[in-house]
Amino acid sequence: MKAKLFLLGLLVSTMTMVGQTTNTADSKPETWYFKLGGSYFMQTAATEFPTVGGNLPLDRTYVGGKLVSEESITGSFGEGFRTGLTAGYRFNTRLGVEMGVNYYSSIDKKMAQTTTDAIFVSGGKPVYNFKSVGQITAFDLAPALVLFLGEKYGFEPYTKVGVLIPIHGDLEITTDAIAPTGVANPATVAVHSVDKVKPNPTLGFTAALGTSYKLAKNISAFAELEYRNFTVHGQTKETTEFTRNGQDALATRTNAQINTNYVDRLDVNSNNILTNPNGVDSSKPMDELSSYVGISGLGLTLGLKYSL
Repeated sequence: MKAKLFLLGLLVSTMTMVGQTTNTADSKPETWYFKLGGSYFMQTAATEFPTVGGNLPLDRTYVGGKLVSEESITGSFGEGFRTGLTAGYRFNTRLGVEMGVNYYSSIDKKMAQTTTDAIFVSGGKPVYNFKSVGQITAFDLAPALVLFLGEKYGFEPYTKVGVLIPIHGDLEITTDAIAPTGVANPATVAVHSVDKVKPNPTLGFTAALGTSYKLAKNISAFAELEYRNFTVHGQTKETTEFTRNGQDALATRTNAQINTNYVDRLDVNSNNILTNPNGVDSSKPMDELSSYVGISGLGLTLGLKYSL
């Protein structure tokens, strides 16, 4: 909330400056420009990750069947790399607009893990070694309002505020486990699965402070320090890979085990064993509560700009 209020204040301040400067700005022909850049972002806010396949976002260690350590796993998917192409239009010396098209790939983030020296049963459920790691990839559109602050010695600083509109992407969760088979021989099996979570439509905010430096008549280098903030919550989840000891076993999974619909509320009509007295209908997707993940970050973008 504080971040959104900050961005709103920056937007209002920028609009005020625009109103003060556009009337007095030196006349300059309208012009188009194009930017190609790459970015690295660091996460700026860490929250607790959502439940992964029924497993809480915890890092647990067991020795001799006893819990010896437990730690909450927090973070966001705001750390990663981005490449983008931007088209800009300057109305005059001070004011312009941009539309960016970006591809973002977060770094891998551990979302849940259990380490044990022996498989055992606790609370009616087996405890075994597993690790779940998530990664977000996404394409987004980034319209923005740009305020140029004046050129001097080849440098032209500027500020911009805008919104982020994700148009395609998903959260991919990879889980590797050494799970019990329920029989004596073999007692364990190596399980590998990949789940892809599709998000609901969302909207984010961005603000940047940058400068360009003229290299030639139409070519400039630019650098931007950018803050962005938005959250996404799941719409559906699908298991796209499931292997046992390296052999494809996806066909052995039921529809409820492969597909999940995320909902805001579970009740007696939901396809979930916790609330439905009739249990789970394995021929239909599972219903689970929707959860949120954050993609807030502070990044540095470097690139080239070509002006017509």
